Amino acid sequence: MTQPFRGAETIYQADLWPELIIQYSEDHVLIQSDEIYEVLSNAPFNGGLSSGNRFVNWKVPINYDCTDPVSMMQAELKKWGYHSASAIGLQTAAHITHTSFYEENGDEFKILVCASAGTGNAVRGGLERETFSAYMPGTVNIMIVIDGRMTSSAMVNAVISATEAKSSAFEALNIRDHSHGCIATGTSTDAVLVAVSQSASYEHTHRYAGAATTIGNAISRLVYEAVHEAIRTQGEPR
Repeated sequence: MTQPFRGAETIYQADLWPELIIQYSEDHVLIQSDEIYEVLSNAPFNGGLSSGNRFVNWKVPINYDCTDPVSMMQAELKKWGYHSASAIGLQTAAHITHTSFYEENGDEFKILVCASAGTGNAVRGGLERETFSAYMPGTVNIMIVIDGRMTSSAMVNAVISATEAKSSAFEALNIRDHSHGCIATGTSTDAVLVAVSQSASYEHTHRYAGAATTIGNAISRLVYEAVHEAIRTQGEPR
């Protein structure tokens, strides 16, 4: 188990990446670097293709207003003392104390993956269901931080590899789509963040990140382990 915030700890020091600041408070998990990263995500705050050095997973309160997630996140960032322009913000209703971390040193890259998960709104992609226009907070949030160089298309490929691994974890744990009774592929509100240092200290640039590449395989394996652990422990006490 790699869930450092299940106990009294509020700081986690990655074995392979001690320069990253990783910390937990009662309402968010923060991964922070001194360097600015290129980021691709579907985060509700500063999502899309952006840049930043603070990656935040915020556990939203009961009175969360899903009609204005940006303003609510901005207010929280100000309260925490984080500069909003350099922050990428995910939002969740899941237990962030059960956030799982995995890391690996590989072929022209170093990678840290963390995932928080809840499955109350598990769904299977490709099926017709009731849908909504308003944004609701994410339930499986995955943050992938990579020290290395990647093209933009490889970053998109990394999102695909992470999503496939998440779906594999759902299948392995027999998580069901409650509306249809079949195996779920995720939840209706999942989010993925891929942050890449683009450090000049690496000689080669990763052009692909599919499951057969060294970096894609690492992403796939680590996301699978992190999501699997976060889901299977979600009902356990802190």
